[in-house]
This record gives sequence, structure tokens and C-alpha cells, in this order.
Amino acid sequence: MTTLSAVSPPTVTSHQALAIAEADAKTVYKDFSVYRIELWLDEAGWHIEYRIRFPRMAGGGPHYLIDPATGAIVSKKYYQ
Repeated sequence: MTTLSAVSPPTVTSHQALAIAEADAKTVYKDFSVYRIELWLDEAGWHIEYRIRFPRMAGGGPHYLIDPATGAIVSKKYYQ
């Protein structure tokens, strides 16, 4: 007999994960107004991606993976 384990909700909310990412990114990116933020939760954690809203602009924004239990930054990539 197989028992399904219950998946517990994250202890870190989407707003908290976004605040963690923005606090880290402020040291490199000064203006977030040119980005569209995509945020989702999956089994790996909170994914936060900053994508340029204007197609003719060069570069890109930061991408984060935040641990949903601890709020630690699991990985980050900076595109400029």
C-alpha cells in the first residue's frame, strides 16, 4: 500500500520571496521599473525572474530561486 505524504505550504510567502530577491538585486540593479516580474512556486522553490518590458532594450534582469522554507537564495543569475 502506498501512502501519499501531504505537501505543506511554504513558510516563506511570495511577497517575502520577492522582498528577498529585490534586497539582493538592489546592489547591482538600481531601477526595477523597466522589468516585468514573473514569480511562481514549484517543487524547487520560489522562482523570481525580472524580464525587460521593452523589446528594444538590450540586457536582462536577475533570476532567483528562493527556498520556500528558509528564504535562502538557492541560486541567482544576473543578466545585464
